[in-house]
Amino acid sequence: MPLHNNHHLYASLRSTPSSSSSSSSSSSHSFISKILLLLTLLPVSLAAIAFILQWRGGVTDPTTLSSPGRSHQYFPGMEPSALSHLSHSQSHSDCVNLGRVNSPSFPYYHNWKLDFGASLTPKICVTTSTSAGLEQILPWMFYHKIIGVTNFFLFVEGKAASPEVTNVLESIPGVKVIYRTKQLEEQQAKSRIWNETWLAGFFYKPCNYELFVKQSLNMEMAIVMARDSGMDWILHLDTDELIHPAGAREYSLRQLLLDVPAHVDMVIFPNYESSIERDDIKEPFSEVSMFKKNYDHLPKDTYFGMYKDSVRGNPNYFLTYGNGKSAARIQDHLRPNGAHRWHNYMKTPNEIKLEEAAVLHYTYAKFSDLTSRRDRCGCKPTKEDVKRCFMLEFDRSAFIIASTATEDEMQKWYNEHVVWGDKDLKLRLLRKGVLTRIYSPMVIIQSLRESGVFSSVIASAPSLSKENFLLSIDSSNSSRTAGSVTLSSRKAGRTKESQAATRKVLSIESAAFHEVAVPPLSPPGVDDNDLISHN
Repeated sequence: MPLHNNHHLYASLRSTPSSSSSSSSSSSHSFISKILLLLTLLPVSLAAIAFILQWRGGVTDPTTLSSPGRSHQYFPGMEPSALSHLSHSQSHSDCVNLGRVNSPSFPYYHNWKLDFGASLTPKICVTTSTSAGLEQILPWMFYHKIIGVTNFFLFVEGKAASPEVTNVLESIPGVKVIYRTKQLEEQQAKSRIWNETWLAGFFYKPCNYELFVKQSLNMEMAIVMARDSGMDWILHLDTDELIHPAGAREYSLRQLLLDVPAHVDMVIFPNYESSIERDDIKEPFSEVSMFKKNYDHLPKDTYFGMYKDSVRGNPNYFLTYGNGKSAARIQDHLRPNGAHRWHNYMKTPNEIKLEEAAVLHYTYAKFSDLTSRRDRCGCKPTKEDVKRCFMLEFDRSAFIIASTATEDEMQKWYNEHVVWGDKDLKLRLLRKGVLTRIYSPMVIIQSLRESGVFSSVIASAPSLSKENFLLSIDSSNSSRTAGSVTLSSRKAGRTKESQAATRKVLSIESAAFHEVAVPPLSPPGVDDNDLISHN
């Protein structure tokens, strides 16, 4: 019996520690669960409280902290627009990619109009002669508005003169649209430079030569408009060119020209040429970031040392021109000196060439540029005939290919001569500085597009009344036929001899006046190396 009792006592003593351990473990697990639950509920509760306070107005919005009283103030570019209720489905067929997002992501100025002309100094205007559509003109224009251009004088014809395009352009502050009508042709026929000798070498030739003359005549008119508008500087740019104001304290053409000494009359921007890496580019301003640098911005040894690799079998270092564009200070006796330079009737202008800023030229950036140049020129695709139509050798070759080759042959030629597909060659030229990456214009234009700027300006353009629509059609038709009818009749009715007899050179003009207009020029070639070294 005692033995039995001892057995039970021993069993009881063995089970007691086990029960105590189990109880302690259960208590510890419960405590940890409560801590985890508390840590989970605490942030959720705080978030819920913050949401309720914000929803009821219990927390002040940081964007209104500086507001006097209860008035609503916004950061620049964040003002609610009256256009926000308009549907972006009202976009023009040219502009399906001009607006994609309604929310502002580029809040640098107060609204899409960028109408800040009265507050900027110096006042800068750009003049151009164009037949492009809105899909090209709007990004080009608003980019230059962003960097400080206040006024635009647009001489339009072809597609650019169509009612749906000009209706939008004329609604933008600071934009003046001039149609190429019969009246304009007659007015320019009486202009000073038409009856002078320095431009005479470009008369009576088609295609690029005729365009060069038109541009010069339009620039002469734009000088008068610029002076009447109180402008300080004027530039002539094509709508496939963007100013890259590198070297200024801020990314601003206004700041760049503000720093120019007062005695300087003309500023030269060397041009960089687009170097595309695909053959399916649709929007060059938003898709191209690689450019070939100008001779003036490269060490001479690098330029000539890498010349063969840079040319890749093409006629010249650049596909097209290499002598840049220029800005001129508005002053008495100013005149154009061709599309690339300005001059003065009474003196030789003081000029400087910028060491960092450039004109970005997006030439042949789209495959369709081959056929578009072909379609607007009626020359024969022979080596002899293209010489009287195009000033530069690559333009001549491109015209012949576009006129005689099949679609597949054109595509192959385009990839061999325009597209940069060799990665090793690209890397080598990038390391040497011949090629460079420039992203600022791409970022600005993409931001403008995403901010809804382009779609807003299209949506806000006033609707054409029936009467105005018919007037626009008349103007558009006149602009399309003026180049072929009015200019031709002017040339046919007056012989070269009679034209030369009517050109007068005023006695008060300086000797510099007799200089021939500066045409588009190719960069230096290998044969120029010795000549440059001796100089």
